[in-house]
Amino acid sequence: MKPGSSFSQPVDATQDPTEIPGSEIPYEKFLDCIHCGLCTAACPTYLETGNENDSPRGRIYLMRAVVDQRVELSDAVRGHLDLCLDCRSCETACPSGVQYGRLIEPFRVDIQKMDARQGKGAQQDWFHRWILYRLFPYPSRIRKALLPARVMQTLRIDKLMNALKLTSLLPDKLKRMNDLLPRLKPAEPDLPEVMPAQGTQRARVAFFTGCVSEAMYSHVNRATIRVLQANGCEVLIPKTQACCGAIHYHSGADQAALEFALQNLTAFELDDIDAIIVNVAGCGAMLKDYGHIAEEIEGVSEEQREQLKQLASKFKDVSEFLFELGPIAPQGEIPFRATYHDACHLVHAQEVQNQPRKLLELIPGLNLIPLQESTICCGAAGSYNLTQPEMADQLGKRKLNNILETGAEIVISGNVGCTLQIDSKLRQSHQPLWVAHPMELLDLSYRGQKPAL
Repeated sequence: MKPGSSFSQPVDATQDPTEIPGSEIPYEKFLDCIHCGLCTAACPTYLETGNENDSPRGRIYLMRAVVDQRVELSDAVRGHLDLCLDCRSCETACPSGVQYGRLIEPFRVDIQKMDARQGKGAQQDWFHRWILYRLFPYPSRIRKALLPARVMQTLRIDKLMNALKLTSLLPDKLKRMNDLLPRLKPAEPDLPEVMPAQGTQRARVAFFTGCVSEAMYSHVNRATIRVLQANGCEVLIPKTQACCGAIHYHSGADQAALEFALQNLTAFELDDIDAIIVNVAGCGAMLKDYGHIAEEIEGVSEEQREQLKQLASKFKDVSEFLFELGPIAPQGEIPFRATYHDACHLVHAQEVQNQPRKLLELIPGLNLIPLQESTICCGAAGSYNLTQPEMADQLGKRKLNNILETGAEIVISGNVGCTLQIDSKLRQSHQPLWVAHPMELLDLSYRGQKPAL
């Protein structure tokens, strides 16, 4: 660190090493970074700020300096680390194979644990405790919480409130939640536990329903299941499955995340299925990481680690699975211009990029237009657009401009967070584009229907 830098505060030499964030991370993971800088062109926050400390290599340097006790974990250091979207685009760009996610995620967990011991931090914040922890992971609670919104949208009261700027009276985070809220479709009936394959059965899969996705986009889940059925898959929907735990883990509540993981372990009969299908990129990245996360969380037995690794190996994004299975070509024509946005946790964390495009190319009449900076984050990043509003808005506007330049009528995304963020930006700019999941378009084509745009 350069002399005179804002990070060169004196460090308490008597500090217990076990109280230092990141001290349990294998040190060689930090050394994997050779500071070549190829990650900077892929990092959304660096593209916006131009600040080296907001780049992946800069953040690795900061974390390593904290672990080495050369730099204090000051508010300035925290600010640069908090600004990270954890989109993991740097992992795709890195020639050295740096596992950035395995650095920033456990480091943040350690920070939150340290804050919790001191009676502060995210787990003491009302928004985390009541909204992120006690509402978002539970679809039934979200549905109940959305009842007033459904009534207001039906009666157009929401438009009147927005016109009179009454929503400006809400706390900032609740106002942002209101701004992100899409036009809600009618609630779907509960899914049965078994959905039979159409035609010759080719596979037996389980389906991960998710939390926000099932509560707000249940129609996408139904479309996904119909596409799987049309491709000869029997679909099981275990009732005892739980949240993936991403919200808790990424904000430091790792024990709660572990409880969700262990509940999912008991919910899915691994020997009885070919795969567990996920249609939300953020959930899929977390679920596939269960094995790594089990190694980072304290109190996990060796048997549980092995079981969670086996569970993690069963999860497949729906596009990934269908591409491997060999999709049955749909016949219904959808004569519209569309563009595809790469959800970060699909393209970078799961390395699923070409498969969704190949599936969409099967749809007769669909004109798929390339999107500039398709792999740059839209600013959603889970709860990031609620906790880091300024950067989220900057990235949202950047994504919006690139989308509008395509002239597309449909924007396609494989992640509920991206859908919420992009749809919100389109509505705010009065652009009537439909933001859809790939499975929605495939489902329409299989059923011979067209979107009502």
